[in-house]
Amino acid sequence: MDTVYIETSIVSHATAWPSSNIQTAAVQHLAREWWAIERQKFNLVTSQLTITEASDGDPSAAADRLKLLDGIPLVALNSEVDNLANLILANHLMPKKAAADAVHVAAAAIAGVDYLLTQNCKHIANAHELPRVYRLLEDQGYGQLLICTPTEFLGGDDDNDDEKSNT
Repeated sequence: MDTVYIETSIVSHATAWPSSNIQTAAVQHLAREWWAIERQKFNLVTSQLTITEASDGDPSAAADRLKLLDGIPLVALNSEVDNLANLILANHLMPKKAAADAVHVAAAAIAGVDYLLTQNCKHIANAHELPRVYRLLEDQGYGQLLICTPTEFLGGDDDNDDEKSNT
């Protein structure tokens, strides 16, 4: 079974009150759908950084986020993770203000997980930077990681239905 690293944006969106902003509501819906439909297909891991970030803010909302994370094994945060995160920042693949995001990527890569699941498309799943991130990870011996969003797992089976109806 493949392993998925759960980044903070997933539990934040999955537990948030539904937004009146249609784009945010869609992101929240996708996080909830992934959690309901896909999570049981994978071994889940996260890190203490995710726990710490999920603990911030409104105590009731934090409790909801932490409930989702309860029992998920933690990957190590150590000097190897720090070194790789610093390399990501030094190569300008993420801005310094996104140092925590670099730690998420480094922790998932070093832990050897298959997927890092995120809805942070500004810094982590940024299509402009992902090729460079993947090259750096490959050069460092961590080429197995795929960074993705819930949308990429929730494609559904509609494609086969369309083919059948057109024949």
